[in-house]
Amino acid sequence: QVQLVESGGGLVQTGGSLRLFCGASGRTFRMYAMGWFRQAPGKEREFVAALSWTTGRAYYGASMKGRFTISRDNGMNTVYLQMDSLQPEDTALYYCAAKTRATGNFPMTLAEYSDWGQGTQVTVSS
Repeated sequence: QVQLVESGGGLVQTGGSLRLFCGASGRTFRMYAMGWFRQAPGKEREFVAALSWTTGRAYYGASMKGRFTISRDNGMNTVYLQMDSLQPEDTALYYCAAKTRATGNFPMTLAEYSDWGQGTQVTVSS
C-alpha cells in the first residue's frame, strides 16, 4: 500500500496560480504512475493529470492542457501540479493517487489507481 499526502491548496482569484504537492510513502517501489483527480460538489471525480514513472510521459485532462503542469522531484516520491490561469470552474477537492498495477492502460481513469490521498481544497474566486 502507498500512503499519499497532498498540500498546497487554498483560495486564489481568477487568473491566479497554485502549486499542489503530493508526497508518497510506503510501497512506492510498486508505483507505475501518480496522478491528480478533482471532485467538485455534486459532480463525479474527474481526471486532471498523471505522470508515468516508467516512461516519464505526462497526461492531461482536456480542460487542463496548457494551464496545468505535472512534474516530479527526481529521486523523491513527490509529484507536483502547477496550476495557472485558474478559473472558478477549477474549484474542487484535488486528490493525489498512485497506480500500482501494471494494466497496460493509460493512467487516466479512476480504475487505474489503487491508493488515494485525502485531498486538498482549491477554491477560485471570481
